Amino acid sequence: MFSRLREDVANVLERDPAARSTWEVLTCYPGMHALWLHRFAHAAWRRGFRWLGRFTSHVGRMLTGIEIHPGATIGRRVFIDHGMGVVIGETAEVGDDCTIYQGVTLGGTSLYRGTKRHPTLGKGVVIGAGAKVLGGFEVGEGAKVGSNAVVVKPVPAGATAVGNPARIIESGKDEAARVRELKAEQMGFTAYGVTRDLDDPVSKALHGLLDHAVETDRRIRLLVERMAEAGMAVDGAERAQDAFDPQGLGKMVD
Repeated sequence: MFSRLREDVANVLERDPAARSTWEVLTCYPGMHALWLHRFAHAAWRRGFRWLGRFTSHVGRMLTGIEIHPGATIGRRVFIDHGMGVVIGETAEVGDDCTIYQGVTLGGTSLYRGTKRHPTLGKGVVIGAGAKVLGGFEVGEGAKVGSNAVVVKPVPAGATAVGNPARIIESGKDEAARVRELKAEQMGFTAYGVTRDLDDPVSKALHGLLDHAVETDRRIRLLVERMAEAGMAVDGAERAQDAFDPQGLGKMVD
């Protein structure tokens, strides 16, 4: 019991730069108080004392503003930061080392009892403030859910979900993405007017169009060169102006 308590305190001190002392963490962190009450409520729930578990959960909600159903499974070193308005449903599972911010809902979309209605968070998942994760699916290890996102489908490990409804942003950047950025710079065009490291799905679609435009220009240029080498005159080829305006397109999608 006391080893688990020390682990909880050390976890908060490590992950929250605002935490200044053990005493402050013990007395002023409602997220940790809610987890302590949940452990008692969950133990009572599993042993068949369902009313006691629900009542303990109800008391915890009044004291901390965090509602955790006694049937939910919470791992070790979970950090609920600020916590006001957090709701975790009955069949939710929260893995070790997860971080949950204020206003998060781990909710269900099914009315059938006895089924897996709430999400499962893998190890090290971060759920941003105000996010809603709704349904009996899995959010993979190390995944992140952006603030105010509404997630209704599985999130792969290491990926990020943003928006309403949430779009999945895969982690990492491959060689093709780096080559694409070089081509874009040569054309004077930054796709979608966003930072280079942001792989937003909309910017990915624009990247695809950019790739196609660059490749089409390359093929036309080669074709004109081969025709010239063969002695075939291409009227107006030297004077032809490319209608593609990267600067204008950048302003339109910014």
